[in-house]
Amino acid sequence: MNFTKAEFKSSYGLSSQLPESDRAEIIFSGRSNVGKSSLINKLCNRKSLARVSSTPGKTATINFYEVDNTYFVDLPGYGYAKVSQSERDRWDDLINSYFEYERHQTVLIQLLDSRHAPSKDDLMMLEYLQHREIPFIVALTKADKLKKSELQSKAETFLAQCAPYGCDGVYLTSADNGFGILELQQAICAYLSVDEAE
Repeated sequence: MNFTKAEFKSSYGLSSQLPESDRAEIIFSGRSNVGKSSLINKLCNRKSLARVSSTPGKTATINFYEVDNTYFVDLPGYGYAKVSQSERDRWDDLINSYFEYERHQTVLIQLLDSRHAPSKDDLMMLEYLQHREIPFIVALTKADKLKKSELQSKAETFLAQCAPYGCDGVYLTSADNGFGILELQQAICAYLSVDEAE
């Protein structure tokens, strides 16, 4: 898969706007400001493919990026308190509709901040993924902020926490220095290979 062959496709703010699924989709999920846009940019070796904002709750739409012959699907961040109830309801409807539609979902990458234990909202998302039987792996962000001596124990701790929900693997990553990006790219390619073989 050529990760650098990437372009922004479209944004959808309402469930009725979502397009039909005609190819494999790699989904990115995480709380507001966990670094989804930064990770997508790093995976594709692009600085501004996905717009990065320091304002939590900025991604209020589902964004589709065409990467080679695959879609990267960036879900709206969850868990930001300063959002109206009507806006939360719209987000909930958008995300639920995305998963309810017949879609070619290959794997979901759930982003968690490597420096902190999963939040209540993170755990709710893991329960949601388990309930819907959505295959997922975890990308631990901001690994560059950890000490080298912490890396392995952090990965093991998160795997122990996430495995009961059906997590298929944990990857430490840094969008700043590129740590773990190659391993995450290889994992994505492995899922796509299995997907194509079925």
